[in-house]
Amino acid sequence: MKNQNALETLHYCIKKIRSDGADSADAFMVESRELSVRTRLGATETVERSESKDLGIRIFFATNKGMKQAIVSSNDVTKKVLDRMIDQGIAMAKAAPEDPYVSLANHSKSPEKTKNLEIYDAKEPSIETLIENAKKTETAALNVKNVINSEGAEAHYGQNKISLATSKKFAHQFDTSNSSVSVSVIAGKDGKMETDYDYSSAIFFSDLKSPEEIGKTAGGRAAAKLNPRKVATAQVPVIFEARIARELVGTFASAINGASIARKTSFLKDKMGEKIFGPGINIIDDPERKRGLASRPFDGEGVTGKKIVLVENGILKSWLLDIRSANQLRLKTNGRASRGISSPPLPHSTNLYMENGKIPVKQMIAEIKNGFYITEAFGMGINIITGDYSQGASGFWIENGEITYPVSEVTIAGNLAEMFANLTPANDLEFLHSTNSPTLRIEGMTVAGD
Repeated sequence: MKNQNALETLHYCIKKIRSDGADSADAFMVESRELSVRTRLGATETVERSESKDLGIRIFFATNKGMKQAIVSSNDVTKKVLDRMIDQGIAMAKAAPEDPYVSLANHSKSPEKTKNLEIYDAKEPSIETLIENAKKTETAALNVKNVINSEGAEAHYGQNKISLATSKKFAHQFDTSNSSVSVSVIAGKDGKMETDYDYSSAIFFSDLKSPEEIGKTAGGRAAAKLNPRKVATAQVPVIFEARIARELVGTFASAINGASIARKTSFLKDKMGEKIFGPGINIIDDPERKRGLASRPFDGEGVTGKKIVLVENGILKSWLLDIRSANQLRLKTNGRASRGISSPPLPHSTNLYMENGKIPVKQMIAEIKNGFYITEAFGMGINIITGDYSQGASGFWIENGEITYPVSEVTIAGNLAEMFANLTPANDLEFLHSTNSPTLRIEGMTVAGD
């Protein structure tokens, strides 16, 4: 089996599973190659190269009430190991509880006929190039005034081949890649220190931001946070910097996840077709965006997903669905299944973004007499069931339309339903991540300080 390609190995597994009596099956393989370096203070600390091949299999037995399902996985694809793994999986599936909603996709269109998504950069950068980029990034950060130390810089390049085969005659694969550069540094003054970071990630190495830009941004962010103040508890307008605002968009995606909706564990479970954002707010999920960090020709179940308008003019239009959650909700999957090697598919967003608003960030700030500009949020205080929101935060205080001084050790609190309804996007959207957002202003949040 070692000398076979991925699809041949998957076909072997499917054939054996069916011959052993199972009603249906799918097999999923990820072949990865990674190259990464780490530097600190001008010295190369690590150079790592890794290759891996991981295989996951789902085995199904039909019952009167649905399917019995088991999942087995291995990073050893020799015939002896696969045969033993399949035997174990057959036994597990026979003993598994019945699931009335799980099934395989029926395929009517080949993903090979989809457009070129430009998600694979075959040109691997040399180790020397990665080291040079990491060192340049760190040097640029250390050259910023008041930056006194570094936690290190990293550069990375990786390739993945994704292969999926099912007993319903689906068998396809695609290649994808990712490059990144990051740095984290420490600024200090008068015995006080602050840290911050910046990074860039892209499908193509040539699309990364320059090392100098990444380093300068990281150093500038750390230095700007020096000597923070505390503020009194108040209810004020809050601005989420785009880097943090995208986390709110990601939280929205969690709240419309089909699995959560089917379990009725989301505060948006009864809001389909209702206005949950203000007018003019549009949120899109697009798995076919060219060079998108989460683009793909098919999802974890072999379904080709299309661009979806999740929110249109403030109105909720769609859930994120895989086959199981769609069956529970008596809907059709929209190709949002994501899966791991040893876990079942679950719904997940792809290239998710909120569309631009019309207001420049400077104008948004200028209109605030007293408010909080958030550059960092942290903590586990988001409850998707109730919508309650509470996060630790740091950033800068706004007075009379201007950013004045850094602020730390505060908590921001509100409710997601109210936050979404009172949200205004700026016009600075950039596609830097798999989830993206412009800077967002939210009216009347509680900032808890002294």
